Amino acid sequence: MTSRSVRIHRQLATLAACALLAVGCSKAGTAGTASDGSGAGAGAPVKVGLVYSKTGPLAAYGKQYAQGFRAGLDYATKGTGEVDGHRVELSVRDDAGDPAKAVSEAKELIGKGCTILAGSTSSGVALQVAPVAAQNKVLFISGPAAADKITGLNKYTFRSGRQSYQDIRTAAAFLGKDGKSVKGGKVTVLAQDSAFGQANVAAVKEVLGKEGATVKAVLAPPSATDLTPFARQAKSSRPDLLFVAWAGDTASSLWTSLTQQDVFASTKVVTGLDLAASYPLFGPAATKISFLSHYFDGAAGTAVERAMSDAVTKAGAKPDIFTPDGFTAAQMIVHAVRATKGSAGDTSALVKSLEGWSFDGVKGRLTVRAEDHALLQPMFQAKLTGAAAGTGTPKPSVVRTLPADQVAPPVAPMAG
Repeated sequence: MTSRSVRIHRQLATLAACALLAVGCSKAGTAGTASDGSGAGAGAPVKVGLVYSKTGPLAAYGKQYAQGFRAGLDYATKGTGEVDGHRVELSVRDDAGDPAKAVSEAKELIGKGCTILAGSTSSGVALQVAPVAAQNKVLFISGPAAADKITGLNKYTFRSGRQSYQDIRTAAAFLGKDGKSVKGGKVTVLAQDSAFGQANVAAVKEVLGKEGATVKAVLAPPSATDLTPFARQAKSSRPDLLFVAWAGDTASSLWTSLTQQDVFASTKVVTGLDLAASYPLFGPAATKISFLSHYFDGAAGTAVERAMSDAVTKAGAKPDIFTPDGFTAAQMIVHAVRATKGSAGDTSALVKSLEGWSFDGVKGRLTVRAEDHALLQPMFQAKLTGAAAGTGTPKPSVVRTLPADQVAPPVAPMAG
């Protein structure tokens, strides 16, 4: 594995799910008045602020998000950059994956009048920015950040990506003949004995354990380089499903160990499909793994996906795992602004316009659940082909699309 691949995987595994897009941030005030700075006056601009990881360990994800946002803004405004005659002004800020920096940037933008914020690649960032949004009564649409706690955190916070529960439900669908019931199934989580690994174990127990599955964990010290003993333990637990959550530069060694121990012959091995740059890291095991997927280029086959892909490609990039999150955020913002006739200062009206809204997104039909602002969406099960011998470029394809209701998280009480 090259040093570049190691760096890529380390960044990927640290996933916490953005750049600051100020689209005409304005001071809270009375909707429809030109004096509130909201863009309510005839032709007045609407300012939106986008705070994302332009730099830092999640920069690759942040870049995708920002590219998707710009494509989505162009799509939702039909190339005009305006909503009902109100020009959208976009201000971008870098949080570098640091919650403290993100909060500082968000406060500065709010101080300048922003009432709409988007972004947050990292869950740690989103969980800190969301309370700031509530305190200042501004609309906040979180991006790739996957922490379940973001859903229902407060009435001003929404999300444009998926959450961890939807990932785990997608993994659970590999169990059983119908892919719906996990009762009686045996699940082993293979992970490192770290905060990242323990969080995955806890999540699987919380979701699948409560549904009747027996969940065990095989945890390896993060410093371990000989992973054969842990591959053997995973195999000896005889699970129906082996859920792998692995971080760091030993990933290739892990997949090699699982292959050498012939684990794939005795159980279904599931892990998350990350961005395209990570595909070669699976080596010869790539074609044997069952992947849960939020998104990959070409997964959905929708008209909106084609529009996003065309726009991003024209800009010299390629759609990837979190490009739709930015695109969706832009769709949500334009809808909210249009529903309030450009009065971005009426935050309550912005919030109300999004609650219960269903629309055609990149992945298909999406719905913002009114009760807790979860984004209900389809998820994918996928496979990689073209790298059976550890050579060539692995390519993903959809094995199954899970409808939004099958992977929908339970309703979370609105905290504030």
